Amino acid sequence: MPYLALEAHGLAHRYPGASQPALHGLDLTLHKGEIFGLLGPNGAGKTTTISILSTILKPDAGSLTMNGIDPWRHRQAVRRIIGLVPQEIALYPSLTTRENLRFFGRLQNLRGRHLRRRIDATLAAVGLEQRADQPIATFSGGMKRRANLAVGLLHEPQVLFLDEPTVGIDPQSRQLILEQIEAFRDQGTTMLYTTHSMEEAQRICGRVAIMDQGRILAQDTVTRLLAGNPGAADLGELFLHLTGKALRDG
Repeated sequence: MPYLALEAHGLAHRYPGASQPALHGLDLTLHKGEIFGLLGPNGAGKTTTISILSTILKPDAGSLTMNGIDPWRHRQAVRRIIGLVPQEIALYPSLTTRENLRFFGRLQNLRGRHLRRRIDATLAAVGLEQRADQPIATFSGGMKRRANLAVGLLHEPQVLFLDEPTVGIDPQSRQLILEQIEAFRDQGTTMLYTTHSMEEAQRICGRVAIMDQGRILAQDTVTRLLAGNPGAADLGELFLHLTGKALRDG
């Protein structure tokens, strides 16, 4: 049986003043070394899920362990083994990529020669060695996304949460990001990956979950999900069948 890198049961959360919960009793498991795709329309609860799993937000109910550790009892221990690549660019625009990596590396207790080696390796991984000493503010959208990914990879997390890391970028940057994500999977990193791209999900995710209105509607490999829904020709059709065609502008 695969080793579970993450196990969540019954996660629930309601934001103050909200009429409906953002999450209703969510159950989720991630196997070591897999990329797990979390798919859903706007407002489905994907970002709330990542916020809880990455210990930014505490759930109202439910349990969570990562590598067998309870993050609410041992938050610092868990934060040492996880990484987060948020949907928004979480970098200091006036600093260079190298300066951003040095700053965030020190927050992860990386120091000296080890920090310098990790910065060099991460810059190479995202193709920014030649632009390492230029301010983030001068970067294109794709370069900012790659720098954002570099921060998440810097401390070699065992579990990495990626919230739409390829949104709004050029095809070349997208291809490089996907290749690096696959490379880290091959090295044993466990990843939860949110995206609106069904093509990306089919390409890199071993299993996927489709969620809406705070609930998981279906969860399995893409092959088994499609086999169980013969009316859907591909993942995109299955997604629309489960979540509907109504526009989600929120």
